[in-house]
Amino acid sequence: MAGSDLISVDDALGHILSHANPVTQTRAVPLSESLGRTLAENQYVPADVPPADNSAVDGYAVLHSDVVPGRALTVSDRLPAGTAPKRLQPGTAVRIFTGSEIPPGADAVVMQERVERSGDEIVIMTEVAQGQNTRQRGQDLTQGDLALARGTYIRPQEMGLLASMGVQHVPVLERLRVAILSTGDELVQPGEPLAPGQIYNSNRYTLLGLLAQAGCEVVLCDTVRDTREITRQTLREAATKADLIITSGGVSVGEEDHVRAVLEESGKLSLWRMAIKPGKPLAFGEIDGTPVLGLPGNPASVLVSFMIIVMPYIRKRQGRSDALPIGECLPADFSITSPSIRREFVRARKTANGADIKVAAAPNQSSGVLSSACWSSGLAVVPENTTLQIGDPVMYYSYPDLLS
Repeated sequence: MAGSDLISVDDALGHILSHANPVTQTRAVPLSESLGRTLAENQYVPADVPPADNSAVDGYAVLHSDVVPGRALTVSDRLPAGTAPKRLQPGTAVRIFTGSEIPPGADAVVMQERVERSGDEIVIMTEVAQGQNTRQRGQDLTQGDLALARGTYIRPQEMGLLASMGVQHVPVLERLRVAILSTGDELVQPGEPLAPGQIYNSNRYTLLGLLAQAGCEVVLCDTVRDTREITRQTLREAATKADLIITSGGVSVGEEDHVRAVLEESGKLSLWRMAIKPGKPLAFGEIDGTPVLGLPGNPASVLVSFMIIVMPYIRKRQGRSDALPIGECLPADFSITSPSIRREFVRARKTANGADIKVAAAPNQSSGVLSSACWSSGLAVVPENTTLQIGDPVMYYSYPDLLS
């Protein structure tokens, strides 16, 4: 097939995302188990956060108009955090601690470092302003406001916010169920001896790690022998268990590449061969109504095509509002002298010389090499039909941004 028959990355991604229907099943999980899940419902603030004015520092609560620098005030009470406050007696101060509720009648807190104390009296040596060192009721969240929208990906900070609202159980979308099928008679599991012509199945473990990090549930993980009928049977079995099937290998043009042929014969093949490097022979289709993303067999191609194509698809299936990652534009510390008709995703990492930050490329960009992915911290994008000189701007996507 000629190079002009390759589908652009943008067109392929647009097509695949147009078929990424979010899961609809929901469940309520304990807040402690919500990390990495997607909110299934809007979360509104049930009550002001914080629920009352409180102190931002350790010090003394006062009515600011009572304070005259250099004049003594009597300490009338002591108020640890978690204790209900009593009304401030006129012309006095209350010993207060960070997080303690401001006593009625007080409107400011003086830091203890700004106070001289002798027995039950303090002398404040500076001017005091109304509201000083206080956190106002509702400063973070106001009752009735939308705190987190449906489709929000729950990170540790969202867990903390939900906890501050008193949420105990969180409505989330069900995890996407994914089947992994590795194809090839040459594949052997780690720990087994290698016979001539055999290799260890690295793709299986790359995909297991990627899917775990993506918050998916792996429901089937098989190695498929290189026969048409076994490939067909395994794909159909996977379709009964999974929301998505991901294969590695079997989508190129060889006589033993059966995944693409089975999709054409027994299912549907709607996309094949992308203008991407590495990862050209990617396929997308379905079998018995279950979507299939067929990745190439080379290890680096699996990793790159997962990050660029599969991960946005998974995010959209998870109901997330942030399907596509946001990169940054940085100067390149490498060059590309021969333009390609394919968009190249270069395994790269950021380097710093003082404030000068650039993107350096891994020396070996072979699609069969995984060590460069371990050396690198992200992908630099070289557009189609483009050369690149050192210092030219290049888009860079970190692995955490691509995989979160």
